[in-house]
Amino acid sequence: MRISFQTWKKGRMEKDLLIEDFEEDSRTHKILNALEKACMSLDLSVPIWLDGNVRDFKRRSRTRFTRDSFMEDIPFDYLEIRVIEED
Repeated sequence: MRISFQTWKKGRMEKDLLIEDFEEDSRTHKILNALEKACMSLDLSVPIWLDGNVRDFKRRSRTRFTRDSFMEDIPFDYLEIRVIEED
């Protein structure tokens, strides 16, 4: 599985990170592990999955985490995650 993480501010992408996970694990665990790795790399707290995030991710394999999903202030408008390739 390959998952893209991008931070966006004022309509421009600021940072882009790709996490790959080809281990034998469930899709959910791969996504959560990749999110944790990406947040560690970007020096962020792991965002909270709100109902809208879960719904978007199930439907389109992508979602945006806005300020509402983070416990701290973030220096960007949103973090977008997107599954690029499934196993």
